[in-house]
Amino acid sequence: MPSNDGAPGTTSQSYRVLIIGGSYAGLSTALTLVDLSRGQIPRFSYDRDIPPPAHRIPVQITVVDERDGYFHLIGSPKSLACEKFASDSWTRFQDIPGLTSAGINFIRGSVHSVDFATKTAQINENDSKAKRKESYDYLVVGSGLRRTFPTVPQSLRRDDFIAEVKRHAADIQSSQEGVVVVGGGAVGVEMAAELKVLYPHQKITLIHSRNRLLSSEPLPDDFAQRVDSTLREVGVETILGQRVIDTTAVDVENGCRIWRLTLADGRELTTGLVLSAISRSIPTSTYLSSDALNEDGYVKIHPSLQFSGNIPNAESHYCVGDLAAWPGIKRCGGAMHMGHYAGHNLYEQIMARSAGSKPDIKTLNPFPNVIGLAVGRKAVSWTPDEGTKHGEELMGSLFGEDMGNSNCWNYMRLSEPCQA
Repeated sequence: MPSNDGAPGTTSQSYRVLIIGGSYAGLSTALTLVDLSRGQIPRFSYDRDIPPPAHRIPVQITVVDERDGYFHLIGSPKSLACEKFASDSWTRFQDIPGLTSAGINFIRGSVHSVDFATKTAQINENDSKAKRKESYDYLVVGSGLRRTFPTVPQSLRRDDFIAEVKRHAADIQSSQEGVVVVGGGAVGVEMAAELKVLYPHQKITLIHSRNRLLSSEPLPDDFAQRVDSTLREVGVETILGQRVIDTTAVDVENGCRIWRLTLADGRELTTGLVLSAISRSIPTSTYLSSDALNEDGYVKIHPSLQFSGNIPNAESHYCVGDLAAWPGIKRCGGAMHMGHYAGHNLYEQIMARSAGSKPDIKTLNPFPNVIGLAVGRKAVSWTPDEGTKHGEELMGSLFGEDMGNSNCWNYMRLSEPCQA
């Protein structure tokens, strides 16, 4: 048993928690642990009448992320096309009061491998190019999925991201024959709509190979139809049921490339810029052994968010966010909810180990198939209870004025210094 430092309910033994991934899920896990280790009710708890934790146990939190800051991924369709919006969507970790005051250690780098038996991770640091070994008592995996440009930025530093946005915005602005977005999933829909709002003079065309938008999502036809009609209201032309079978550079006008697209039915279109929104998201789980993963590379978990694969010390390993093999549409709200539960359960484990208390474990329910899309100045949503809804008022409640950036930032209380 750890020694007591003299304060009631406080122990001096500290525990090392390594979190891989500094986005919605990873930061929510870290901030939940910060609150609990300081004897406070977690900021994400809806019930403010619950008692605070019985024991204050020090937790040393280290977060590893390839980026140098928190990036609002949900706003990518807009931030990648608008320099002003981009500036607010990426904040360096060192500039976030809610993180700097929490004593969280950040490593900018990538994890090469994890040894479950010895509880060590091999990390490649981005800046120094050095390799380091990081030991931990508990590991939380939240590195998410690998997505390509222009779905998400490829830059890893804020300054490089702003430069990336400037180049992309210039390409959109100077396109001589409009812009074609290929792929009518959620990303393609929001991308096409934002481009039309930001650059109303440009012709924006969305091409999707299926006969309805969002064809890969388990959502009803009336939702897809409403999304299509809302896109058309914005001024986006949609072409459904046609695959792009060839893209050829045909000419250069005033220094700008012109492309010819050939569709499956033989039609040809010309455009100045082609943006692909059909890239497959790839799990970033290559640093984990195959025993922890399903056939698609996602981490197998219990409802407690602990690893369920046949690995050593599985109970000390958690997975949160998009990388978890968990049913339902992946959303940032769900990722933050997972982070809350993982942080709670992990701290319950720590109290049981350190103070002998009985752990009160929260279990995750399957996520319902709900979705909300920002389609220009209107939002379109679907829930099992309310069905399809749309409108400008809904846009305000779901996304506000900044594609939900303020909603997520304020929910995590990133502007608020942590209380001692």
